[in-house]
Amino acid sequence: MLEARARGAAVVVPVVALVLAVGQPLLGIGLAVLAAAAAFEAYALLRRAGWPSTNGLGIALAGATTLLVAVGGDLRSTAGSLVAPLLLFCLGLAVAAVGAFARSDPREGVATWIGTVFGVAYVVPLGFVGRLAELAPPPAAASLAVTLGPERYWAAVLVLTVWAFDTGAYLVGSRFGRRRFLPHLSPSKTEAGLAGGLVAATLVGIAGFAGAGAPAVAGLVFGPIVGLAAQTGDLAESMLKRAAGAKDSGRVVPGHGGVLDRVDSFVVAAPVAALLLAVLGH
Repeated sequence: MLEARARGAAVVVPVVALVLAVGQPLLGIGLAVLAAAAAFEAYALLRRAGWPSTNGLGIALAGATTLLVAVGGDLRSTAGSLVAPLLLFCLGLAVAAVGAFARSDPREGVATWIGTVFGVAYVVPLGFVGRLAELAPPPAAASLAVTLGPERYWAAVLVLTVWAFDTGAYLVGSRFGRRRFLPHLSPSKTEAGLAGGLVAATLVGIAGFAGAGAPAVAGLVFGPIVGLAAQTGDLAESMLKRAAGAKDSGRVVPGHGGVLDRVDSFVVAAPVAALLLAVLGH
């Protein structure tokens, strides 16, 4: 298991590092591509779980809306930059309904409409990975955040916090885990693993705020909450896979499954991190 994770990390880490290094707008484009790929896998799982969908429309809408979220205007303005993606999503609701009209059974049509919209709404929050710097506290002069650039820095902090949670949960859970945590969703999760993941995420959160010259104590809030959000995203996908009778969402990444298996935590952690940075930065 550990060897498989190492092989997967050898593929994932360089790709993530490259995406973070290029910055906007390529970061937003990369997030949109990930969202489209994740939506493709989500629709396959939904179909196996009994929820039909208009896949092509949903995948295109997921990618376009995620791109608008990731590269839009100032989030701190009165309307923010969420008007454009919200408008596109609302228009998508109507188009998805039209796409479901062809179903001869209205009940199947409603299921298709719901399934299509869910697939989009599920992955679009990935776009917030590219917007964290706008909401974060201003970095101190000569801090690591300034050296790397706030946009890249806070995206990296989020990625490392989520990875730290996952790694800490795996290492502690495999060594000390006895009591299972929601086994009907994921039999490998343990209470000890959850605790280990939260400690690891908290340490990275503290280091992240310290690296920006911000009060390190804010990391005591940021780390564990983002860790819990990451766990929520992971369990939500596990619920979808259980309903579909699938072990992985795909086979893109060796030892790690599909794209959705790699970004499921960020679907919840990214908007939660954005909200926390907005609160802690003021």
